[in-house]
Amino acid sequence: MTIEQLYILFLAQGQRITTDTRKIEKGQIFFALKGLNFDGNTYALDAIAQGARWAVVDDKALDGKDNVILVDDVLTTLQELALFHRRKLQVPIIAITGSNGKTTSKELVKEVLAKKFKVAFTKGNLNNHIGIPLTLLDIKAYEDIAIIEMGANHIGEIASYCNYVEPDFGVITNIGKAHLEGFGGIEGVLKGKTELYRHIESKQGQLFVNTDSAQLMENSQSCSRILYGSTDDALFRGNISNNQGSEFLHMTLLDDSSAVSVQTNLAGDYNASNISLAFAIGRYFDISYKDIKEAIEAYKPTNSRSQIVQADNHTIILDAYNANPSSMAVAIQNLAKHDCPTVAILGAMKELGESTAIEHEAIVRQAIDLNIGQIILVGKEFKSCSNLHSIITYFEETEAARVWYQNQTWAGQAILIKGSRGMALEKILV
Repeated sequence: MTIEQLYILFLAQGQRITTDTRKIEKGQIFFALKGLNFDGNTYALDAIAQGARWAVVDDKALDGKDNVILVDDVLTTLQELALFHRRKLQVPIIAITGSNGKTTSKELVKEVLAKKFKVAFTKGNLNNHIGIPLTLLDIKAYEDIAIIEMGANHIGEIASYCNYVEPDFGVITNIGKAHLEGFGGIEGVLKGKTELYRHIESKQGQLFVNTDSAQLMENSQSCSRILYGSTDDALFRGNISNNQGSEFLHMTLLDDSSAVSVQTNLAGDYNASNISLAFAIGRYFDISYKDIKEAIEAYKPTNSRSQIVQADNHTIILDAYNANPSSMAVAIQNLAKHDCPTVAILGAMKELGESTAIEHEAIVRQAIDLNIGQIILVGKEFKSCSNLHSIITYFEETEAARVWYQNQTWAGQAILIKGSRGMALEKILV
């Protein structure tokens, strides 16, 4: 079966695809993907029995079975179908990647653009080689614009996504110490992320570039770009205003023609660039200052990202969705600005490879140097740091930290909770 023929079936089923037999809906097309510990081909007939209209498989033993479509490789077919669909759409696509802030930026941009347009966007964490084609295939013809979030942990990954996303606009939020094991170091992170720049340049598309990053400015010089950030050379500028004791970020957004004051529901100065980006993209697409202000002020972070949790007599900064040395460092710097007693509950950072020990120790020493009042370390990667100072308490597992936390008496502290997704530090609160 050709991709064109499969596309006809895809449209006939209302663009409904699934890769999970636990969530089968009648009439869907099931793609039998493989993983490290599973083979979707073994569930293909079950998917059909549960109501799937078709099952796309690459196991030749299933050839000839009713409602089964045999292909050479299921994942490649999914991606090729996504590209075919993308080329049928008259929809500009904004691709967003970066070491930190991808999801928050995507959500803010989505809220701003939704003031004027019907917006398709990456749901949840569907920002990989499976989630991205599924997001593309979910874009409807009546939608006006799409935002695709791209995660990556090795060189060549962003370039591969661009092959079937074919974005018109590109954003790299920042370059940081994330996925160092896969990228082979910070130089690899820069090379891998700027694959997006090279694609946009080849397509003569448009970049939005943060002027606060010398690396991004240097690597985008040959591209058509719109500048945002806090520096004077940014067309769209975001300045942090006096927060007047608020935990939330207050900003003034301005360009050469006007300015608007915005009170956000986001914690941390590190979110300033994400807000400035949403402002820049909003103005580029002719969203009014009033609508931009309303959209940003209405946005409330979820899923343990830059959330403020007000307890009875203390404040929790819940930023536990993920962590790397760069995001951890700015979160601790933000915590240190509080004029009340501070507590940092830090979970281990994953995928750092040979840099694991040195990066974990650097984070702990930073927290000590910034006079954080109490430091709680969670995860075996922090074990060697447990004796660096008397203010440190160490737990190997999140559950042990949860029991300890629930038995403490908190009064007036600002408590940062941050760690990699695998640590699931948000469980400390329940």
